[in-house]
Amino acid sequence: MPDDVSRLVREAAARLGRAGIDTPRVDVELLLAHVAGVPRERVVSAAVMGRPVSSLLLAAAAGDRAGGTREVGSRDGTIPARTAHEVLDELARLLDARAERVPLQHLVGTAPFRHLDLVVGPGVFVPRPETEQVAQVAIDEVLRVVARGAEAPVVVDLCTGSGAIALAVATEVPGARVHAVELDRDAHAWAERNAARTHEASGAVVHLVRGDARTALTELDGSCDVVVSNPPYVPPDAVPRDPEVALHDPQVALYGLGEDGLEVPRGVTRAAARLLAPGGLYVMEHAEVQARSARDMVAAVGGFEDIRTADDLTGRPRMVVARRARPTSEPDPAPGDPSDMED
Repeated sequence: MPDDVSRLVREAAARLGRAGIDTPRVDVELLLAHVAGVPRERVVSAAVMGRPVSSLLLAAAAGDRAGGTREVGSRDGTIPARTAHEVLDELARLLDARAERVPLQHLVGTAPFRHLDLVVGPGVFVPRPETEQVAQVAIDEVLRVVARGAEAPVVVDLCTGSGAIALAVATEVPGARVHAVELDRDAHAWAERNAARTHEASGAVVHLVRGDARTALTELDGSCDVVVSNPPYVPPDAVPRDPEVALHDPQVALYGLGEDGLEVPRGVTRAAARLLAPGGLYVMEHAEVQARSARDMVAAVGGFEDIRTADDLTGRPRMVVARRARPTSEPDPAPGDPSDMED
């Protein structure tokens, strides 16, 4: 493997491209940045300038010293303790795995979601960019609730997985009381790690519960301002084409059961109807081909109004949005109605 960053990135990207990776150069840059311990921007700059891999290691050592963390280097701190050869060996191992379609996020150990870096790995669904817009709709509603004078709006994230949506709400709307529910043991463990890391970094709190989204949090019935969910919704005959998804995302996080894939979402929707206060907002992600079915599902559960489909950032219909119906007011007595007459 060449030591020149430009040539290394070019040749490795060509290999990943042949393996069917959609973003081969970006993946190589991120993997090299990961093993070298530098931001991706350093790799891009080194490639443009024609620098060797060792330049990245010196940059990493300098960054560690400037940041006050453990020095990486020899006794005088000028030569990285990790050699370029070791970095290239590690990169080769990761490139082999990526060419076999192991998810990039599993290899680097994190996945970006909005402004967060979440730890992920085998056993948890890797958060997707399209779900960021689902979180945005929920966050916008919570901000409107705050603007109306609520000091601690209540938000519930059902089927939280890695905790992505719940943690986005908790960090972007300080003061919101955020609850998250996850049944799967492995996914719940990842969510716990992310909640702890986020709390340590920002002070944001998510009340995480391991339980069935359909029956959890009964103590919050009728009091929630927003219920949001990215539940499993893939129909049983719609096997994902990408090996990263089909082979590495947990099946329990993918398949929504039932012929239409909406059996789990139906249970989540019934839970949302139970949890939401009148006028509260429900937001649920679905596949773009399920837009009409998802609206019909919400209508069939009952108790919702203003049911609509919202698009993701690419313009695809990817979520159903609805409000918990408010009680109808008693009509005014009609003139001449006996109840309007004095005795």
